[in-house]
Amino acid sequence: MINDTCIARLDQVGKRYGAIVALDGINLEIHRGELLALLGPNGAGKSTSIGLLLGLHRADSGSVSLFGRDPQDIEARRRIGVMLQSAALPPTLKAGELIALTASYYPAPRSVAECAALAGIDDLLGRRYASLSGGQQRRVQFAMALAGRPEILFLDEPTVGMDIVARQSLWAAIRKAVADGCAVVLTTHYLEEAEALADRVCVIAKGRVVSEGTVDALRAHVAVRRIRCITATPAATVAAWPEVISAELVQGRLAIATAEAETIVRRLLDADAALSELEVQRAGLAEAFTEITRESETTDLSQEAA
Repeated sequence: MINDTCIARLDQVGKRYGAIVALDGINLEIHRGELLALLGPNGAGKSTSIGLLLGLHRADSGSVSLFGRDPQDIEARRRIGVMLQSAALPPTLKAGELIALTASYYPAPRSVAECAALAGIDDLLGRRYASLSGGQQRRVQFAMALAGRPEILFLDEPTVGMDIVARQSLWAAIRKAVADGCAVVLTTHYLEEAEALADRVCVIAKGRVVSEGTVDALRAHVAVRRIRCITATPAATVAAWPEVISAELVQGRLAIATAEAETIVRRLLDADAALSELEVQRAGLAEAFTEITRESETTDLSQEAA
């Protein structure tokens, strides 16, 4: 990407909590108009990275910048929106009052009605926050995060507690924000969410970036393809082919794992001209994430042994 689109950066940042190394010389850039998904196991350093960019923590080494400023600078902070995983909000206030209160902190905020429309909560404005379900509360928090017309949105597990309809509605709102030029930093344990939304994925493990790129680039990291079809060729026969990792019959369909999908498809068609319902799938982001983190663990163990 062009460097002048970078609006937030961690540069060789280190952060410790006592004997625990949270970040180990991490580099991270956030660009306008992109959604960056931060993925990693618990304790990987995702929350610490976001906390530094929000000015909630200070780095022990390296540099952190937000719009070219110190993240604790009020002028920088007024240009962001935040939806953290846990939010302690006044339970007796109504949803509309919470949005109005948040908007009052910004110089040129969105109206309550606009925030509600973007978050799909027009019908919740008159209800007290404590009376809302967990998913409804998350949508109110999203509306609050939009109140200041942010140039960067930090969304930490934004769809926890939401049903599928609410989740897809929020996805649409997030996509619109990105299309309007807003940068979005997303942390999520729902890998299908990152797969559906992210322009770029950054996998963090033990305080370091271990893989970074588009969803397609990370999926390409796993060579295995999944083939499904209806065929008269027995699973045991296919399983014996040298290019096949596994083959089994699942609900009347032959399911095959192989790194040589094209070769296997040709061989299947040669063996059974009546073959039908053929599907070939690449690895999903979940498989790629598992493989990347496993390789990172293996590398770390090898280095420790050396």
